[in-house]
Amino acid sequence: MANVLSKLQTIAAPGMTTADLDDVALKMTTEAGAEALFRGVRSPQAKIPFPGAICASVNEQVVHGIPSREAVLQAGDILSIDFGVRLGGYCGDAAVTIPIADVSADRRRLMEVTREVLDIAIARIRPGVRWSRIAAVMQKHAESAGFSVVRDFVGHGIGTKMHEDPKVPNFVSDELLAEDIVLAEGMVLAVEPMINAGSSAVRTLPNGWTVVTRDGKSSAHFEHTIAVTRGGCDVLTARSGGSRAGCGAAGRSWKPPVA
Repeated sequence: MANVLSKLQTIAAPGMTTADLDDVALKMTTEAGAEALFRGVRSPQAKIPFPGAICASVNEQVVHGIPSREAVLQAGDILSIDFGVRLGGYCGDAAVTIPIADVSADRRRLMEVTREVLDIAIARIRPGVRWSRIAAVMQKHAESAGFSVVRDFVGHGIGTKMHEDPKVPNFVSDELLAEDIVLAEGMVLAVEPMINAGSSAVRTLPNGWTVVTRDGKSSAHFEHTIAVTRGGCDVLTARSGGSRAGCGAAGRSWKPPVA
């Protein structure tokens, strides 16, 4: 799946549609013998199952953007691609936000900070650490840059199913403090900060899928599937197929490539 996201980052350009990118993702997934995890998923809010292999969310769209022939990418857009697969009975989930041609300094800063929030988690994940300690640093980094952390969507455990316990928030809440998560070897987590340029408030469009910021300002999204190991963690959705870089207190920060 890392190769798919890398390919989409390379080819995404003004004039392409998000459906064009979905076609590429589905073809590569099928050729690899994997299953597109999001395709066909049902939601009680939506009248139709999710139709895409990827979620393609542009600018103020936070997550669950539906790939479309009408959604033509423009120079200056930022595009968040969320992508999941099942292979050999196990699931992987990752996301990246891509600049389309030249983007504004504000949007580029939003992307950089969101990526850094994910890096913060990767650098601190190791057995025995309470998730609230990590989430507090993630939240502080985003908010100190003038941005807000989306509260309606959080990361999650992942394994033979896409969504498993525990819930993994990117912020500290009373709920998290009451039932904190102590990381243990063998846990596999999909950590996915969604950071808004303005308010953290979001709403769902009438299609029942696409989530947008209430104030119309941009949002960015980065995600990796990460396994907690004895010495720290493995970033399972890194392009190398798994990386220990950035895991544990002594590691250096690993950053996904951005086109």
